[in-house]
Amino acid sequence: MKKGFRALLVVALLAAVTVGALRWKLSGLEHERVSGDVHMLQGLGGNVAVLATSEGAVVVDTMTFAFQGEAIRELAEELGGGPVQAILNTHYHLDHSHGNPGFDGAPEVVATARTLHHMLTRDADFWEGDGRKLPNTTFETRHEMNIGGKTIRAIYPGRGHTDGDLVVLFVEDRVLHAGDLFFNKRYPNIDLEAGGSVREWAATLDRVLELNFDRVIPGHGEATDRAGLRAFRDFMAELWEQGQRAAAAGWTLKKTLAMTRLELDQGYDTMEIPLLLKLDRDFVVSRAWQEASGAVTADP
Repeated sequence: MKKGFRALLVVALLAAVTVGALRWKLSGLEHERVSGDVHMLQGLGGNVAVLATSEGAVVVDTMTFAFQGEAIRELAEELGGGPVQAILNTHYHLDHSHGNPGFDGAPEVVATARTLHHMLTRDADFWEGDGRKLPNTTFETRHEMNIGGKTIRAIYPGRGHTDGDLVVLFVEDRVLHAGDLFFNKRYPNIDLEAGGSVREWAATLDRVLELNFDRVIPGHGEATDRAGLRAFRDFMAELWEQGQRAAAAGWTLKKTLAMTRLELDQGYDTMEIPLLLKLDRDFVVSRAWQEASGAVTADP
């Protein structure tokens, strides 16, 4: 065997091992029981909820990659008492929906009509082709399912993170999956281009807080209770007040970043995707100023 070929073979084997190890690491899931029949899964991507029923599992969100979806499906079937009966996507972002292709069979996939629109336009390249598991049930305001003695209520409460985010209420268990309308102790992503709104976010969460639940699964961060959700609601109201004040005063973005003082984000963590996105105080202040000043508006 020639030296050059051996060297290439070694490189290829190392690359395969590296990719395999990375895939294994990314497929790893942590889970905790939020209530008797509701579990939260955490990994690379948004938090996943699994509801156990007498007929099988119901899954909310599927993380970032198809192989993560496969791992979620396997664990959901173990925790949920049987095959996955339905998937709900809280919104279109890849870290909550790109695991959909990892689900075999043909479960019902639920999302709002606006989320499906964003998948087919803003994320069209990913969703082309067969087996992508696009939502096959969409709704405008509310959709309810009864599976294995459990009531699953999907609700569109209004604009915030995007203009299509749903929340999922597991009625009997009194658990809410809030998706990315709630980042627990983290600075949120605010997708103004997809119809998100800092201005309307707090009012949207006021409508969510009218629902009957005790525990909350956020899109990112640890599971919490109503008080945790209410604290985030108050932060979003404060953020809008600051952005509106800066825009009304005619401040530039640079001055806004220098002068804005937030008080309700103590202990918030930054989330970062290197070279792509950094969710920190400057990001959320910038988004509030952009909306208030009209510098950024939603795409059609």
